[in-house]
Amino acid sequence: MYEDLTKKVINPDHKTFLSKQEIEAAINTVLKQINLNIKFFDNLYPAPATSQGIYRKISNTEWTNGFWTGILWLAFQYTQDPKYKRIAEKNIDSFEKRISQKIAVNHHDLGFLYTTSVVSDFKITGSENARQIALKAADCLVSRFQPNGGFIQAWGDLNDNNEYRLIIDSLMNIPLLYWAEQVTRNSKYGKIADQHYQNVINTVIRDNGSTYHTYYFDKQNGRPLKGMTKQGYSDDSSWARGQAWAVYGIPLHYKYRHKQEDFKLFRGVTNYFLNRLPKDFIPYWDLIFNDGDNQPKDSSSGAIAICGIAEMLKHLPESFSNKYEYVLLLHKMLRSLIDNYANNDLKPGAPLLNHGVYSWHSGKGVDEGNIWGDYFYFEALMRFYEDWKVFW
Repeated sequence: MYEDLTKKVINPDHKTFLSKQEIEAAINTVLKQINLNIKFFDNLYPAPATSQGIYRKISNTEWTNGFWTGILWLAFQYTQDPKYKRIAEKNIDSFEKRISQKIAVNHHDLGFLYTTSVVSDFKITGSENARQIALKAADCLVSRFQPNGGFIQAWGDLNDNNEYRLIIDSLMNIPLLYWAEQVTRNSKYGKIADQHYQNVINTVIRDNGSTYHTYYFDKQNGRPLKGMTKQGYSDDSSWARGQAWAVYGIPLHYKYRHKQEDFKLFRGVTNYFLNRLPKDFIPYWDLIFNDGDNQPKDSSSGAIAICGIAEMLKHLPESFSNKYEYVLLLHKMLRSLIDNYANNDLKPGAPLLNHGVYSWHSGKGVDEGNIWGDYFYFEALMRFYEDWKVFW
């Protein structure tokens, strides 16, 4: 039974709604840090998370590399300064090499990699080269589809029984297939995306709107087996970033398929997320925690959820329950990110957003910046600034 939105929303006051001037000031701070990072990274990329507040430089081998290029495209959209476009286009060469030579693409994260970097290039510039590179990535993602079960396998060798599973993050990767269907008019991409989407929402989303991180299937008969986590506190809790992927992934499915049932599903996962926000409206790394639990926050989860709610608000009917409360909470969440989490200590290699969590169990990137948090924070600001042209 999905939850109603509880007392998280209070009556608005003069501090609730962000002004355009406040958004512009936040974006200008972001741009100053981006300019420092352009020189710092040069031809390389940021590691997924900072270490003591600074990103390591890496080659194009991580699942997160597309977010840096996506940040450059956002900067170009805002400023129209050709320097951002020039650097982003230079990055495209490494994404072409990566997909052509199959460098570290044995996973489902092709959407995170190629939507933010290469599909965005195509949507902004109309580049035929970008179109062809992104379609290669879509084909690679299609190759991970398991007909026996009807899902895109998350990680590992396709014949590995221990890896016969999907994960909630994949809701953000299948828009690459919907885009491929649109530009090629080849329905194979959309059919696989549709099957995968249905199997995700039928397994990882629990009856109360909370979510599993990952769900296993029986390789022999394709039957769903069990939900577990690799990132959340426990198999029965709800990892905040995973819940945020659902808050954003469902609106992206609606964007392409216009299924009315997505509205109810969205309300379920979103209300569960919002009902567990602490006093400053930014979640802890798992939604089982709240104020007083002495746990780290995950600012990236807040940024992702803001983008997802903002996207769905474009589609929800005026009569939809909680629509006005969602608007209020978007402003409260983004104001909190700007006031309490945005990095103002500008220096080369620093993040745009502080206080994120990459992997609590492994100790990686705990209470650090992370590059997807940076990207979604900038995307959230752009959504508030203008009717943003969506990359996804």
